[in-house]
Amino acid sequence: MTSTAPEALQGHDAGDTPPSWPQRLRRFGHVPRPVIGLRERLVPPYTRPSDRLWAVLAVPPALAARLVRWSAWGGPLLVALVAGLLRFWNLGNPKALIFDETYYAKDAWALVNQGYEGSWPKDVDKAILKDPSSVPVPTDPGYVVHPPMGKWVIGIGEQIFGFTPFGWRFMVAVLGTLSVLMLCRIGRRLFRSTFLGCLAGALLAVDGLHFVMSRTALLDLVLMFFVLAAFGCLLIDRDRARQRLAAALPEDEEGVLRPDDSVAGTLRLGWRPWRLAAGVLLGLALATKWSGLWFLAASGLMTVLWDVGARRTAGAVRPYLAVLKRDLLPAFVSTVPVAVVMYAASWTGWIVTGKGYFRNWAETQGKGGYFTWLPDWLRSLWHYENEVYDFHINLTSGHTYQSNPWSWIVLGRPVSYFYEDPPAGKDGCPASTPGGCAREVLAIGTPLLWWAAAFALVYVLWRWFFRRDWRAGAIACGVAAGWLPWFMYQERTIFLFYAVVFVPFLCLAVAMMIGAMVGPAGSDERRRTAGAVGAGVLVLLIAWNFIYFWPLYTGTPIPIDSWRSRMWFDTWV
Repeated sequence: MTSTAPEALQGHDAGDTPPSWPQRLRRFGHVPRPVIGLRERLVPPYTRPSDRLWAVLAVPPALAARLVRWSAWGGPLLVALVAGLLRFWNLGNPKALIFDETYYAKDAWALVNQGYEGSWPKDVDKAILKDPSSVPVPTDPGYVVHPPMGKWVIGIGEQIFGFTPFGWRFMVAVLGTLSVLMLCRIGRRLFRSTFLGCLAGALLAVDGLHFVMSRTALLDLVLMFFVLAAFGCLLIDRDRARQRLAAALPEDEEGVLRPDDSVAGTLRLGWRPWRLAAGVLLGLALATKWSGLWFLAASGLMTVLWDVGARRTAGAVRPYLAVLKRDLLPAFVSTVPVAVVMYAASWTGWIVTGKGYFRNWAETQGKGGYFTWLPDWLRSLWHYENEVYDFHINLTSGHTYQSNPWSWIVLGRPVSYFYEDPPAGKDGCPASTPGGCAREVLAIGTPLLWWAAAFALVYVLWRWFFRRDWRAGAIACGVAAGWLPWFMYQERTIFLFYAVVFVPFLCLAVAMMIGAMVGPAGSDERRRTAGAVGAGVLVLLIAWNFIYFWPLYTGTPIPIDSWRSRMWFDTWV
């Protein structure tokens, strides 16, 4: 007879139970995902360098803590300082009105002097470069096809430093430098990593297209600045809203935050000044170029979806309904009407002076109709905008440097802003140079950075679709808003330099990919070492590529054979 007495069960304690599947998989190197608390999911902490790193560098713990604290601003400021030195170096060279500077520099000068753009005589550029004081500002109104905000910005530099190449490029260089600083801080907040944030800013600092556009008085860099600043404001607003949700949720006896449908579904998030600031900045973007409209729409959708995600994480059973009741109207009011007001305010000079192009259309040609109850200036502005819209959609005349948006990401057709071929011994070309030199300002991104970004975009989309990574979704949204709308205008004359508006998001994508190359926290030493070496090689190659193309970004005279060696594809010539 088999014994079932308690003695027969001796030795069978809890430790003898069969191991679970995760425990068995650990034998083969499986590392289970760490359990992240609700508070950390709502407001993730910033990563800190490991103690092992400081030990290897022989840095005392007290000093290490101080360095980590200072690096939050010290790192971005250092990257921005380097970017600023590069952008302001010899900013007045070439001494010329290069490419579309011939429009925007002169329009800006007229705006800051009389409040509206003038009709400049042809062939006036040489006189301006020789003696700008001898060229009067034309009082006859000029027909322009872009809103005035970007030209007001350019005009600030002209007011300070005069109607000179340095003057009309100054403010654009300032915004280009500040955008590097902003991207460092934006990347830090997005990735919760000072290193990855500074890496994204450093990549932007050495991107050729951003560099050239930061040294040229065109509108697209100004547009990029306002768009990037608005994105940063929305990121801060996202963190603040989630902090309020975390503060309102209940805690259990052990102080652990618990989800709660009644809080997450009904809490009003209150005054949100950072989202209002984003509305102002998006209005300024729209008032620089109409393509800012796509960023206004994309940003509005993105901030609403962020609210949905926050309320779902906090425990809302019906997060979309909660956002519809509590957040949708405030989000709309904070962005769309604010942006419209800022757009109208940018036309103040045209409105007040009463002398701009089409300014008096309502009083002369626009009498009658259903909208005579509106102010004359508003009806005249509406007519002007309709005329400009017709111009843009019918702009199909060919141009030597036009390109299809399909080719942008691989830099299929860059734009030559300036070109000269000085002979040996003249205009900076060494006398001993056989065949003479070439001077060019070529609006082209750093090739290795852009080609790496093509792979990074695939990685970002994978992270978004399959890992539901909101950071990847935010980056993809920025790229899509700046790139995809141009595919609707296959017949329109468009250029590669329009892509500068989404270059910061490409840099964020590459930084995110490099972070994945280095490996997540907790990876073994061999994995981290291999990833760090690969990431370091990629970054160094991108920096070298920027240095290699430096003469083409700055108009520096180089031997004609050296110039040809940098024309990697026939479409670059």
